[in-house]
Amino acid sequence: MLLRRATYRLYPTQEVSRILRYHRRLHKELYNSAVCERKVAYQKFGKSVSYFDQQNNLPAFKEVWTEYKNINSQALQATIKRVDFAFCRFFKGLTKYPKFKSIRNYSGWSYPSFTGWKAHSIGDNGYLELAKIGQIQMRGKARLWGTPKALDIIYRNGKWYASIVLGIDEILLKNSRQTTDSVVAIDLGCQDAIAWSNGTIDGLVAAPRFLRKAELEIKRLSRRKRRKRSPNYKKRVKASRRWKQAQKQIGKIYRKVANQRQNWVHQETTQIVSCNSVVVTEKLEVKKISAKAKKGRRKKQKAGLNKSILDVGMGMIRSSLIAKLDDVSGLFAEAPTRQIKPSQTCPKCGHQKKKTLDQRIHECESCGYIQQRDIASCEVLLLWYSNNLSELGTSFVDADGTSSTSRTRNRKTAGSMKQLGQLKRQKSTLIGLDAETSSSTK
Repeated sequence: MLLRRATYRLYPTQEVSRILRYHRRLHKELYNSAVCERKVAYQKFGKSVSYFDQQNNLPAFKEVWTEYKNINSQALQATIKRVDFAFCRFFKGLTKYPKFKSIRNYSGWSYPSFTGWKAHSIGDNGYLELAKIGQIQMRGKARLWGTPKALDIIYRNGKWYASIVLGIDEILLKNSRQTTDSVVAIDLGCQDAIAWSNGTIDGLVAAPRFLRKAELEIKRLSRRKRRKRSPNYKKRVKASRRWKQAQKQIGKIYRKVANQRQNWVHQETTQIVSCNSVVVTEKLEVKKISAKAKKGRRKKQKAGLNKSILDVGMGMIRSSLIAKLDDVSGLFAEAPTRQIKPSQTCPKCGHQKKKTLDQRIHECESCGYIQQRDIASCEVLLLWYSNNLSELGTSFVDADGTSSTSRTRNRKTAGSMKQLGQLKRQKSTLIGLDAETSSSTK
């Protein structure tokens, strides 16, 4: 059984919405209290507080703060686990030291198992039943419906959402998508978002530029917002009502852009996977290529390039392809960019020559081959996958950076819920062994 998520929009009544906001605030206070306990225990006493220590203190905590008795106990444990997850990431060097969260930056809470809630739906609309809160109408449609496993309640941009984790049968999931045995190579860019080639047919998908098209309206509203009284939390100056209205209008445009991009990514990746079960691309580190430029004359040009890279959504395309190929037992292969250099290599003779970003046509000085730059890169990737790349000893078998939908890539783990379950089972096993040894010694 495989796990998939389905997100629904919630439409609570006025009374239920008030209770949801109250629960969200309680979870936020619990999160901050757990962070404070760990911080004070280490600074004052040099003691490290673990997740199990804070979890075992929850019953005593609820005796003092009685309002937490109306909240599901496993939901409280999931909030404590968020704190442990943040500290684990900090100790592994993946993020900064955990900070106290304001209500503006606390999105919601989780139900890690099927207790305290119930989804009355078969995938198309329905309603959600939350213990101590009530029934909430939800709207949306899941591609496949399965057994509900966990739930996240999310508050974002003034709206409530329910993200449900579903356990779906693997055979049903594989039969839900249709694909072929073809191989395609894709190259991601800013001018042409996706260039593709399967060896005989090639094509280009123009970048939609959703953010660029909305920039004029965003700039106009931003000028209006600058004339209003902005908040200053250090000086305890509140934002004016008109500033909040202008900010709300700007946020609405950004949400529309994000939704448009997400919808476009799903449409394009679904079309790719429906025709090909193997997708080959070069390994792109979007975080590095979209990093801020250092001080210099070309800082503004780099900022504009970063905006175009993020507007395409290269990371979203990659993750969406991996997820969809996983449904059909396909393969997602990444070629090592630094070794192969697809945009600088001729697919006919293997001759390499460095090109600038404004050179959109590949013209080989050695063999005279002329092709669109991104499509030539796709042809190089196809040759790499079939181990026929001229004059270069790299192949699909021995090159670094290959990845597939088995998700066996090297990744730093930082205390997930799965690891927590393993620790709990290990702890119960050790307790059982101690009980056996103590009984045998008597």
